[in-house]
Amino acid sequence: MRGLLASSQRKLERFAFRVLSFFEKRVLEDIYERWLWLQIKDGPFPTHIGIIPDGNRRWAKKFGLDPLTGHETGYERIKEVLNWIWELGVRYVTIYAMSSENCRFRNREEFYHLLSLLRRGIREILESGEIDKKRIRVRVIGDLDMLPPDLVDEIKKLEERSSSYKDRTLMIAVCYGGRHEIVEAVKKIIKEYEEGKVGLDDINEETFSKYLMTSDIPDPDLIIRTSGEVRISNFLLWQSAYSELYFCDAYWPEFRKIDFWRAIRSYQARERRFGR
Repeated sequence: MRGLLASSQRKLERFAFRVLSFFEKRVLEDIYERWLWLQIKDGPFPTHIGIIPDGNRRWAKKFGLDPLTGHETGYERIKEVLNWIWELGVRYVTIYAMSSENCRFRNREEFYHLLSLLRRGIREILESGEIDKKRIRVRVIGDLDMLPPDLVDEIKKLEERSSSYKDRTLMIAVCYGGRHEIVEAVKKIIKEYEEGKVGLDDINEETFSKYLMTSDIPDPDLIIRTSGEVRISNFLLWQSAYSELYFCDAYWPEFRKIDFWRAIRSYQARERRFGR
């Protein structure tokens, strides 16, 4: 009996220690978060932030979960992070939801699950009234021919519903590739040149930008990528020429507000020279 009581006491002590450690960690994080806010609160803040939310599958693997659970958790994190971004007064956000490579090469079960999350997101945006409250224009860029026609119809409905809003813009890159975007822009220019609508001397960087999917959107000031990977993976290749890049070790589902604010702090500490 004494041995049983002693064993139960040790288990209780270990449990109490874990609970105490959790609350101590939360208290320390809250203090650190406040300290970070004091550092960044006066700005400047980016006008346009690009997000590469990487690491859903590796996060799931770390905890012995199905990869689809990782994507579900990552989807919920996107909604939370967007609120943090809007709170700072950032006007433009681009989320790299699915690359063209994802759409071509991911196994079909995972691909269709990602499409279901996109569909859910579109419906939640339409039904929640959030875009009306915050006056958010939503645009989806990428090779939409790779998507089911009924999903494209829902995307067009969302874009049309929010087209008049100017306060904020959310761009969702789906089946998107920067190289493909540039190739398509070149094709448009060649076509208009052959039709006599544009001359060779008219083509410069500013003109070229008008043929991109982001033609009426400023280039991103800051691009954040999670999961520890140090590359941009075909994301906004033309537009990111002078973007500040921030790479975070956290997997996307565990990306915290303090991680986001660290990215902002890093951005504020840099001297932007735009190649000069």
